[in-house]
Amino acid sequence: MLAQYLSYEFIALFMFITMLVMMFTGQRVFGAIGFVAAASALLVWGDGSLEMPYTATWKLFKWYPMLTLPLFIYMGFMISESGIASDLYKMFHVLFGGLKGGLAIGTMFMMVAISAMNGLSVAGMAIGATIAIPEMLKRNYDKRMITGVVQAGSSLGILIPPSVVMVLYGMIARQPVSKLWMAGILPGLLMATLFLIYIYVRCKLQPELGPPLPKKDRNISTLEKIKLLKAGVIPFLIFFLMTGLFLMGIASLVECSAVGALLATLASIYKKRFTRKVLDTTLKKTLGVSCMFMWIILAALTFGAVFDGLGAGRAIETLFIERWQLSPWGVLIMMQLSYILMGMFLDDTAMLVIVAPLYVPLIIALGFDPIWYGVLYTITCQIAYMTPPFGYNLFLMRAMAPKEISLQDIYSSIVPFVLIMVFGLAIVMIFPEIATYLPEKYLSR
Repeated sequence: MLAQYLSYEFIALFMFITMLVMMFTGQRVFGAIGFVAAASALLVWGDGSLEMPYTATWKLFKWYPMLTLPLFIYMGFMISESGIASDLYKMFHVLFGGLKGGLAIGTMFMMVAISAMNGLSVAGMAIGATIAIPEMLKRNYDKRMITGVVQAGSSLGILIPPSVVMVLYGMIARQPVSKLWMAGILPGLLMATLFLIYIYVRCKLQPELGPPLPKKDRNISTLEKIKLLKAGVIPFLIFFLMTGLFLMGIASLVECSAVGALLATLASIYKKRFTRKVLDTTLKKTLGVSCMFMWIILAALTFGAVFDGLGAGRAIETLFIERWQLSPWGVLIMMQLSYILMGMFLDDTAMLVIVAPLYVPLIIALGFDPIWYGVLYTITCQIAYMTPPFGYNLFLMRAMAPKEISLQDIYSSIVPFVLIMVFGLAIVMIFPEIATYLPEKYLSR
């Protein structure tokens, strides 16, 4: 075998570089990761490595929390496709339209609600770009302000449970998803609150950025207001029923995801919007996203096993602690900086697969909580989503935004929100209890 002439360090570096090159050529994430992992395993261990993909597959199939993934994704798409999310925005339109920047504030609240029912940034981005932005442009809102609001708000989808990114982190880092999701609640609400404060203060100082709605647009009958409130409250009822059953110990996490999917379907039937087209679209999107993540997890498990077998984790520990002589907090900060740097060129999945098998064991060895670190990773992913040149949300917004919003508008709109997110990350780093309080209170070890 060729491996006997090469050092394991060289093979690990070669794996990393090869995967980056394949991703830059436009290969699918799971294809690039899986190919590099399989080829490297054959190079190092020969035919004996053929069992690795099978082991990864059975590990995935036996991982019970994975059942939550398609159910929560289905719930989010059903709410979106049946128009219930549009009702939610109309409710916020009435509640906050009279404030300076009120529609932007309402949009951020809508993003929080959508995030609590989907777990992806795509759903929030699609709803914000197609419903909220055109409405705010008609009301003479500043296009850079509202573009930033939608991008920042949609990024909450990977932090506020049910976060799909945290499912992936939990699988690779071998941490319970239930604790990760509970840990993401308060940091997610903190980030949303910081966004809301910024929007309110900015529009208070510069009213031309978000003028209040004219009285004639807000002058609707009490009956109409009640109808809008009743329509918009349905998503919140779904969310509170799900989380209530879980927190009271009545239902497990998987059972709550099934309840959420069922309630979303019943809500669409109640609204008389449960059509064949809505069901077909929801199922196709759910299947597509779920299969994509399952393939990625399979590839990631194999890649992580190879990386771990090569001793790459020990090499990182030696570099940070013995050669650079960093303190534990210095190591942590260096890790976050490396995520932000990689996030300029890679998506969150690629970053996680590359570094989680290396970083998580080191985090545990240094005495940090891996659940808390999962929240830090997810917040850093949010920042990476909005960081040029290849931020995921930047390209999503470019594809979905109205024509009058240029690429320059999109790039410049995210600057204040990225700074807010860095500030929020620092707060969670300084005060770990923000992330660890709920898991320790409701899911004690």
